[in-house]
Amino acid sequence: MKIACYLRNPAVYTQVKEALMRAGLEPVHFTTETDLLRALRRRGFSLIIIDITVAPGSDDNIFSWLNYRSGDRTPTLVLSPTRSAELAALTLDSGADDFLVRPFEVIEFTARVNALIRRSAPTASRRTIEYAGFSLNRESTRFSYQGTPINLTPREFSMAWLFFSSPGVYISRDTIGAVIWSTDSDIAGRTIEQHVYKLRKKLQIDPNRPVVMIRTAYNQGYRLELCKEASPTSDTADPDDYLPA
Repeated sequence: MKIACYLRNPAVYTQVKEALMRAGLEPVHFTTETDLLRALRRRGFSLIIIDITVAPGSDDNIFSWLNYRSGDRTPTLVLSPTRSAELAALTLDSGADDFLVRPFEVIEFTARVNALIRRSAPTASRRTIEYAGFSLNRESTRFSYQGTPINLTPREFSMAWLFFSSPGVYISRDTIGAVIWSTDSDIAGRTIEQHVYKLRKKLQIDPNRPVVMIRTAYNQGYRLELCKEASPTSDTADPDDYLPA
């Protein structure tokens, strides 16, 4: 997926570029409004990221395009060093889809980017999921990371689909049991933990630099998280460590 980045500050672009590439996305850099607007007419992008320092004005070509575009539903994320509710409101009213103050936490930035891309995709085409470099295809039950296949059993794939379709959201054992085993969490509890443990291991592409992890919270369930500075052993605990309290 190509992401158009209109970022004139080299340091900001470097941070954005690294975060996007780690998430398996392809940043395309623009330093002038003219170049960006020309590119938007010629090619499709999954997301547009713009950096601003002041409120958009009536003579701002980018926001004129955002305000009056017809039929183009490419989502737009605006970054700004200014923490101002008024600026955020003006930006959103001008046609942007989200507003984020920088400097930002990479985990929040990536979550917002993926949320905007997911929301813009037609519901009917939800046959695939792309997240943090991982790809799931529901029809072929194919799971991969940056093009490299990862072998999953049918139930492991169903569990992965459940987590990757709602990253950052806790999914209860009841829900997992009902969706995957058609039973309650008390009956499938031990089986759920074993499958979560095995899936954790398979998600650990590089033990020295984990990309995602499945976190456990008692009385809440499990959730998929994008790693910030996770330790190499953060996802390798024995499944007995995750038994219900």
